Amino acid sequence: MKKLSLVVPCFNEQESIPLFYPAVQKVLATMPEVKPEYWFVDDGSKDGTLSELKKLHEQDQAVHYISFSRNFGKEAAIYAGLSAATGDYVALMDVDLQDPPDLLPKMYEILQTGEYDAVGCRRVDRKGEGKVKSFLSNQFYKVINRVSKVEIVPGARDYRMMTRQMVNAVLAMKEYSRFSKGIFAWVGFKTKYLEYHNIERVAGKTNWTTLKLFKYAMNGIADFSQAPLNLAVWIGTTSFILSIIGLIFVIIRKLIEPSSSILGWASTISIILLIGGLQLLCIGIIGRYIGKIYLQVKERPIYLVKEKK
Repeated sequence: MKKLSLVVPCFNEQESIPLFYPAVQKVLATMPEVKPEYWFVDDGSKDGTLSELKKLHEQDQAVHYISFSRNFGKEAAIYAGLSAATGDYVALMDVDLQDPPDLLPKMYEILQTGEYDAVGCRRVDRKGEGKVKSFLSNQFYKVINRVSKVEIVPGARDYRMMTRQMVNAVLAMKEYSRFSKGIFAWVGFKTKYLEYHNIERVAGKTNWTTLKLFKYAMNGIADFSQAPLNLAVWIGTTSFILSIIGLIFVIIRKLIEPSSSILGWASTISIILLIGGLQLLCIGIIGRYIGKIYLQVKERPIYLVKEKK
């Protein structure tokens, strides 16, 4: 009998947990060939999430939980859960049931063929999401696949089932700033994607605002692409060439018409402000990468555990 570990990050999911567990158990009952193991990761929740997890642990000894000392983010929770999982196969899924448990048997069946190392899931639509969030999400996949060497499937969720070999490869990547979608793509291994229509949360409210998703996307681009740095180089090079051309023009005009004076102080100030803004933009881009290096070299832990059962 193979062991299947289910890694479930949680942040303020007090209402979702009592609905998630029986829904998954119902599906696992149709998979007698696997021995399930749950690893819930409480990412510093402020509600009764930890209490619900303790109740589940008392009810089922196959349910384990990790509680962080504070909120470290979903990426840290994913890493902690994968580190704790001991199964031959590991499934990563959200607790809000937007990741349909009904796909678990199909995912396991595909992995049993030995042809694939992972089975992921992707949404074919974003019904129920705001138009702005959906637009930004779609644009993110287009941008990162154009500027990065790793290919991220549009609409791909974190919801996936992996072999132990792939999980170990993911855990071997120790970077502090983590972007799981990029990491899953970077480690390689053969992955098959199952498609499904968007499903709304069963309870509670999402913690992913448009602003948080935008910041997450920017981190992903910075983690897996040097395109922003190349952009800074091109901006600097272009500005330098234009300034040389302008200087040559001023010198030639002065030689041809010695008595002429250069008018237009307003346009000059505008150009100075433009160049200054571009310089600050380039410095900001470089600073973002330096900041990531700074966090990495300090070797702070990715998360701190307060309680674990």
